[in-house]
Amino acid sequence: MSPVEKRSVTIRGHRTSYSLEKPFYDDLVTIAAARKLTLAALVAEIDETRPRDANLSSALRLHVLEWAKRRGGA
Repeated sequence: MSPVEKRSVTIRGHRTSYSLEKPFYDDLVTIAAARKLTLAALVAEIDETRPRDANLSSALRLHVLEWAKRRGGA
């Protein structure tokens, strides 16, 4: 498995970070491109809809998982 990489993003005017393995990050980039969004916009959208008790990294992984399931990949 690939190592976890920490990345930073600006959401609604403030910097935050998340940690993801490269395959999850690559899929987020693919999802953003398919939806014609910037990666920051996709991360902000996921951040807005996640439960407040869930951390951002987990919410991003779950979003990728749901996307893969919808596409028949899981």
